[in-house]
Amino acid sequence: MTAKRANRTSTTPKRKGTAAASTAVKRPPAKKKAARAPVRPQASPALREVVLAALADMKAVNIKALDVRKLTDITDTMVVASGTSDRHVKSIADRVVQRCREAGFRPFGMEGERDGEWVLVDLHDLVLHVMLPRVREFYALEKLWERGGAAA
Repeated sequence: MTAKRANRTSTTPKRKGTAAASTAVKRPPAKKKAARAPVRPQASPALREVVLAALADMKAVNIKALDVRKLTDITDTMVVASGTSDRHVKSIADRVVQRCREAGFRPFGMEGERDGEWVLVDLHDLVLHVMLPRVREFYALEKLWERGGAAA
């Protein structure tokens, strides 16, 4: 029983004034964490340019970029483009998302890719609408948003 007490007392911390406390190893101050790099690479081209280049590469029809900063605070630029078929509309939207990811821009969402008549890609600062011509004519988004002035 005395051996158990001896073990317990040897593990108890010493008081500050004793020699054992003064020989304690001091830890160096914690290093500050480095600031995170921005999400978007600085050397990459602007998001708008990446999207327009991808649309041109996929042969999108009737591309129109609208500056909507004065009209809404949900996005800065709205791009409307047409595809020749539902498969073309889907592949245009997929290629734009792929190119944006390669350039360091992360899309927030993509809607309508299953049907392929109207695909919306949310890139935060830019919203892309890729539609079939008949759907584009029916909804006439350019007329709704063009009061802000054309960006292209």
